[in-house]
Formats: sequence, C-alpha cells, structure tokens
Amino acid sequence: MAKARNAFVCTECGAEYRKWQGQCTSCQEWNTLSEVRLSAASHGSGAATTRAGYSGSLSREVVDLANVDLSEVPRLSSTFAEFDRVLGGGLVPGSAVLLGGNPGAGKSTLLLQTACKLAQQRRVLYVTGEESLSQVAMRAHRLQLPTQGLKMLAETSVETILAVAERERPEILVIDSIQTMHLEDISSAPGGVAQVRESAAALTRFAKQSNTVLLLVGHVTKDGTLAGPKVLEHMIDASLLLEGGADSRFRTLRGQKNRFGAVNELGVFAMLEHGMKEVKNPSAIFLSRQQEQAPGSLVMVVWEGTRPILVEVQALLDESALGNPRRIAVGLDTNRLSMLLAVLHRHGGLFTGDQDVFLNVVGGVKVLETSADLAVLLAVVSSLQGRPLARELVVFGEVGLSGEIRPVPSGQERIIEAAKHGFTRAIVPRGNVPKTTPAGMDVVAVDKLADALDAL
Repeated sequence: MAKARNAFVCTECGAEYRKWQGQCTSCQEWNTLSEVRLSAASHGSGAATTRAGYSGSLSREVVDLANVDLSEVPRLSSTFAEFDRVLGGGLVPGSAVLLGGNPGAGKSTLLLQTACKLAQQRRVLYVTGEESLSQVAMRAHRLQLPTQGLKMLAETSVETILAVAERERPEILVIDSIQTMHLEDISSAPGGVAQVRESAAALTRFAKQSNTVLLLVGHVTKDGTLAGPKVLEHMIDASLLLEGGADSRFRTLRGQKNRFGAVNELGVFAMLEHGMKEVKNPSAIFLSRQQEQAPGSLVMVVWEGTRPILVEVQALLDESALGNPRRIAVGLDTNRLSMLLAVLHRHGGLFTGDQDVFLNVVGGVKVLETSADLAVLLAVVSSLQGRPLARELVVFGEVGLSGEIRPVPSGQERIIEAAKHGFTRAIVPRGNVPKTTPAGMDVVAVDKLADALDAL
C-alpha cells in the first residue's frame, strides 16, 4: 500500500507546508493551517492535474497552438435563462460548478428544479447528504415538479457515490452538499479541510473522465465566503454565489469565477410559493418607487456582466450628536463613500463633517463598480438640502479625487436602457455622450463635479 503522509494546508490560499506554523507565509494570515492526511498517490501527479482542472489521461503530445481544435463544446441548457446567463450560456459537459449561499437562500430548491426539468430529457443523478429521500420528495411535490426520471441517492460516502455513478452513467451529477461528503481512507470528520478537499478532487476527477456535469452545493461562512479550503475554488470551473436575505423574496445569482463565461454576471430570481422563478427584467423590480419623490432618492445605471440594470440609491443625512459622525452604506463600499464626501467638500463646497450619512441601494443589490459615484454624491446633496430630484432623472459616472467626472464602460447602452424605462433626462460624463441620442432623452454632459451640481 502507498505510504500516507501528513501536510498542513492554509484554508485561505491553499498553500501547503510540511509542518505547522502560526502564520501562512503566502497570504500572511494567522492560524489558518489545518492538518491534512495525504496518500503518496494524491500528493503526486494526480493532485497536480486535479488542481489544474484536468485529470485522467492527459495528452502527452506537443502540438502547435494554431493547430488546436477550436470547435466549441455544446452546452446543456439548465432550463433557466438567468442560470444560463451566469454560466456563460449553459452547462458545459465535464465541468465542475460550485453553488454557494447562505442557509435558506434557495440553493437546493434551484438545483432540484433544474434537476427535475433536465431529467425529462437527460440522465440526472441527484445525491443528497443532508436530507432524506422523503424530504426531497416532499419538497418536489410542494413545488409541483415533474419527478419521473430523476434518479435519487441518499449517501455521503464518495466511494459509494462514484460506484453508483459508474453504473448509472449520468449526464448531470448533483451533490448536496460537498461539506457532508467523506472518503473512507481520511480520518478527519466530514466538513474538514482534508475531507472537503479530497472529496471534491475525487468527484471532479470523475466528472472530467466521464464528461459529466458536476454541480456541487457549498456552505458559506459568516462573512459570506465559501466554507472549506481555498484550493476548492481552484479545482472547479465555475463558482457561483446565491445571495438574498430572509426578508426579501428576490435572490441574485452572481458568478465569481467562470472558465467558460464572463465573471460578475448577475442573474435575478424570485422565491415564490412554487420555487424559484427567473426575473427577466430586473430593472422593473428595483424601480418600484413611490409616487411622491422624496429628497435623497435617485436612479443610477449599473453594469452587471453583460447588461445594464437600473437601481435606486437613497441617501439620508442627519445632524450628528457624536464627535465622529457615522458613515453607513448598504450595498456600497463604505470607504469609497468617505472618499466621495471629501471630494464633495473640496470641489463642491458642501460640508458634511457634522452629518451622519446613511446610504442604501434599494432591492438588496450590491454595487461593485465605480459608475455609482456621481449618483451617490447627487443623492447626498439632495438629502442635505432637502430638495427632491426629478423622477425622470438618471445619473451615472465615476468621480475622481480632483473632482473630474470620468467616463465608464458601455455608456451608450446604459442611456438606451434608461430611455426604455421612460427616463427623459440623464447626467453623464462627457466621454459617454452617444452620437445618436434616443428619442425623448435629454443628455447633459459634465466634466467636473461643479458642472453636475449646476445641472441639477
């Protein structure tokens, strides 16, 4: 038998060490090394090929890059257009996809709906390690899903799952969840670093060799990151995160890593009585505004993946009774808010140092790009002066430290999307002014923050 050896793996970056140490020298994090028991075979070339995303028989012939076959691998539709959008067009045979999210976000519901619909035309094996078969059947009955043809297995042993998969030969294999899986020759408990790492490696190896689509459900930690070793994200081909609070019925599916499509693509779903339903026009749900316009409310156009989305940002300023006024932003970067307030004071002449500033992006959307800078500042000015802005106004643009308004990507597409939803006035950077303005749209070009304040 092959000799087993112990190694210490960093749960943050996946770096390996021969002995334990307090700090990981790769990512500089403290107390992140966990002991892993490795066999001689897994430490050799097999593990290296798994981390690279391939396993099995690799091509040992040297070929010219120009002679590589460029024929695109046919994709399988997940039956959800929003799911396919985030995946880059659909499921790729032989790929491993990790779906993470908070408890109750709808991970199992989304995959069960997908598996039941795909099972009507393809061979699907759904493996549950957290629920019994009767619990899954009750959920499928409650969601009114077609249950004929879907193969179910309640098992947590990876060896047993692979044996059943070899016999059934499914086209799609769903594992719910990877934190409950375990290998017999690893002594640690399920959910540990060693079990999650080696279980994912074995399942990914099978998917690559058999050209099977592997869908893994992953838990998340308190800060919203995927639980388990960071090396798990290196093994898989796509990492998706399903976000949504318990107080909202809307869920957003965001791609964090995708070898077959665009990163940061966004899909929007609604959790209804009969399961997840895709939202084909996200801007409509994020623009459910009141009839009477209030100060501090403004609509901006953000770019998510390959499409523009209109969202409303709200600002509230109140005189602070504290020596250090609060800066709270929900859906935006708090540090960037502090920087923008400094720019507003220096180049706009408006002082907010004695005000508590609260910002909120309506609908629970997280804005990750800088095109929201100008809209944030104008919403702050509106709340500070107590003057509501026009309902037909839409704003986007990046604000620099010297007060200049910088252009953002896909400016013309953003203006066209705003015109589709009935907006008639837009304040945009001069570099984003389109050559052909949509009918009924008045586009105001600005170069400086002072110009934008005058345009209000």
